[in-house]
Amino acid sequence: MQGALTRYRIIAWIVGVVLIVLVAVGMPLKYAGDNDSVVAAVGPFHGFLYMVYLAASYDLSRRARWPLGRMLLVMLAGTIPFLSFWAERTVTRKWAAQPMDTPPAMAK
Repeated sequence: MQGALTRYRIIAWIVGVVLIVLVAVGMPLKYAGDNDSVVAAVGPFHGFLYMVYLAASYDLSRRARWPLGRMLLVMLAGTIPFLSFWAERTVTRKWAAQPMDTPPAMAK
């Protein structure tokens, strides 16, 4: 179970950083500087990484027995800049507050 959390944390950070590069660097260059090279390179990379993020989020949510709504919110966090960092931190804190052998959704 700890492995699923670690995989999720790593990919959440990677997706967050790549999305920030895409939005903060690539989009201004494309629309203000008429240079779409960063968007052309980083955009598909972010799309691929987001699919990996979805898989890691799904794996973690099934192991932790999250309700569907929580799983979907965590999955959508990878589409908004900085939100994947917040979601990763929230998931990790909730997980750390529980005993190691009990998933957060099952703890009382």
